[in-house]
Formats: sequence, structure tokens, C-alpha cells
Amino acid sequence: MKNICFVVGAGEFSESGLGISPGDIVIAADGGYEHLKRIGLEADIVLGDFDSSEAPRHPNVIRHPAMKDDTDMMLAVKTGLEMGYKNFILLGGLGGRLDHTFSNIQALVYLSRRGARACLAGGDLAITAVTDSALKFTGSEQGLVSVFCSGDNAEGVSLNGLKYPLSDAVLAGDMPIGVSNEFTGEAAEISVRKGTLVIFWNDCLEKIINMW
Repeated sequence: MKNICFVVGAGEFSESGLGISPGDIVIAADGGYEHLKRIGLEADIVLGDFDSSEAPRHPNVIRHPAMKDDTDMMLAVKTGLEMGYKNFILLGGLGGRLDHTFSNIQALVYLSRRGARACLAGGDLAITAVTDSALKFTGSEQGLVSVFCSGDNAEGVSLNGLKYPLSDAVLAGDMPIGVSNEFTGEAAEISVRKGTLVIFWNDCLEKIINMW
């Protein structure tokens, strides 16, 4: 298992399965600090514009102006990258405002295109992005899995071990052909030769961490 950068946003999340190991780092993105306090977990860094609340009393607070290009979650992601982390779990970034959720999915794509692995997790939903790469699943997964193209066409897309397979296909960003596929109880692999895929499936945080 490699060191993980946990980024905690202001949205609700379940702390079940959240295990912090030596070498990991926890970054609270603005209101995410209050969620961490609620579950008794201390942030290593707290950052944001704090436009809706006062900055907390914390030894490592990074304050940004309210008028900025990046969301607080994206600022936290960039901070983790600058510190050398290549594995990210984003929490508190699903539900609530749909535009915020969409921006957090874009953060996954940003990380993927810079050689990092990242998962946006909440409840029993997991979302990740893969660029010019593959994602492998064991045979223990059940339920639905959806695969979408992000940005320009995704070329050489293969879906193996799923109910509806694909081989060396092209997915476009304006055609949701990959929605509502299904795990079959067999090991599965989703791969793309060129481009970026965003993948949705149902999984718990503990299993996602153990995948790494």
C-alpha cells in the first residue's frame, strides 16, 4: 500500500473504513475541517478561503482569497501533488450542489492526467478516472459500473469481465454508451489506450483503500 493524501471537503461522508496509516496526510478543504473534528480526526493542513466561517485555530492553515480560480478541493489536490503524493482519496465531495460534485469529478481527471490515482468516495459510491491506463477489479464486486469518456474521444477502450464487454472501442464525450454495465462475479478490467475514462461503481472506502 502506498501513502495516501486524504482530502476532506464540506460535504457529508461516512468515516467507516477510514484508516490513516503512517506516511498518509489529511488535508481539510475549508468546511471539511468541521467534519474531521466531528469524528475526532486531526487535519495535517487546513486550507480554503473561509468565506462562510472563520479560519480555525490550527498550526497549519493556508488561507486563500475568496476571488480565486480554483475550488477549495482543487487547491487541496494541488497541494498534495506539490508535496509528492500520487494516491488521493477525496471525501465530502459528493451530494449537495451538483456543480460542486461535477467540479470534484474534474479534479479526479486533473489528477489522472498528471500520473496520480484518485477516488472520490461517499456512502457506497466510488468514482475514479483513468488516463492511458487500466483499472482492475477482483471478482468480489457486485452491482452496476458505468464508464464515460471525459474530454476528447477515448480510444482503445476495452471492458473485460463485465456483462456488456467492449474490445478496442472508441467512446465519445457526447454519447453515454457506457452507463449501467454490470459486474459478473469474475475479475474485470477497464482499460483505455488513449484518453481519459471516468468510472462509477458501488464500493466501500475500506475496499477502495485496499485496492491500492
